[in-house]
Amino acid sequence: METHTSAKSEGVIVSQVPTTEVVEVLEPVGHVQVIYLGPVSPHYECRMVFGDEEQIQAFVDRADARLRLIPPHDPQFRRNRERVNRDAERENLLVEWVLGYDEEN
Repeated sequence: METHTSAKSEGVIVSQVPTTEVVEVLEPVGHVQVIYLGPVSPHYECRMVFGDEEQIQAFVDRADARLRLIPPHDPQFRRNRERVNRDAERENLLVEWVLGYDEEN
């Protein structure tokens, strides 16, 4: 939500009137599966489901650099996973995590 400000001689008044923003939802340009392989490094494999091969490979290289030596139970995994997800959002890629366990618990 964005607010508008207007200057007055006594100070600044902030309006609480929300502005409407049009958010365009784009279809993903690619889909990558990140699959947990087990306790021996490398722990993950990234598989392209669809998309531009060069774009996907560049993303996989960055994701691999963040995840290669970190098993899913390591506290650093959550932070790096979020970084990978943000990277995918910027590239308009769909990321599917196949970790071999139920993430709800």
